[in-house]
Amino acid sequence: MKFFVLVLVLLVAGAAPAFAMPKEGCGGDCSSCHSFNVKEASTLLKGMGGDVKGVKPSAVRGLWEVTFSKDGKQAVAYVDYSKKFIIPGAIYTIATRQPVPSAAQPPRVEKVKTSAIPLTNAIVMGNPRAAKRLILFTDPDCPFCAKQHAELKKLLAKRNDIVVYIKLYPLKIHPKAYDHARVILQAKSEKLLDDNFNGRPIPAPTPQTPKAGVDATMKLAQSLGLNSTPTLILPSGKVLAGFQEAGAIEQALSGSKGK
Repeated sequence: MKFFVLVLVLLVAGAAPAFAMPKEGCGGDCSSCHSFNVKEASTLLKGMGGDVKGVKPSAVRGLWEVTFSKDGKQAVAYVDYSKKFIIPGAIYTIATRQPVPSAAQPPRVEKVKTSAIPLTNAIVMGNPRAAKRLILFTDPDCPFCAKQHAELKKLLAKRNDIVVYIKLYPLKIHPKAYDHARVILQAKSEKLLDDNFNGRPIPAPTPQTPKAGVDATMKLAQSLGLNSTPTLILPSGKVLAGFQEAGAIEQALSGSKGK
């Protein structure tokens, strides 16, 4: 009761209550309550994607946009205001289905030549003799890739005319992904990939576990301008970046030509 009396007294007196919040939240200026700079980001994100070159508020409130640079190339990721979570790659606007613009984000690749993508260094899922070939660049430690894997299984359960060549593309944002990819590719094992996506332990690499196959895929993806996972390439060469539901893939295939 005393609380409500105090509020009434303040209102009658024409004073704003001390606990009143700005209409926009953080006074409409997030930097008045939150801060993040290159030095702090470099310490927090050490070893996760190269050298931190820039930090600024993103177009999405509640996230910082962090620009990384490595080997002369730039990439972008997003860190939430609590500084507990990082989101690699692009953020998409629901209305337009397009990435939120970023100065650090390279132009999105719409189409590639499938003839430029060797089908070696891949795990084959589905009917190996199928006429319709899909190529998936996936990171074994990416949660969105795990969801994509499940959707492809749904699609292949319905369709016997599709084969998926899974090329393991570990991103720097996932420190253990490179070793996981090496182990899975060496065994050419869909089961090991399933286990890893489902959080089940897989063998650790040994000094004899090859690196060449994974390194080749990473180099190939970068040469094609593919910088995020999952990325699916249709028989026509059309690039579908980001998670796709089974129905959407099937619909996209219906308008795709070629093998």
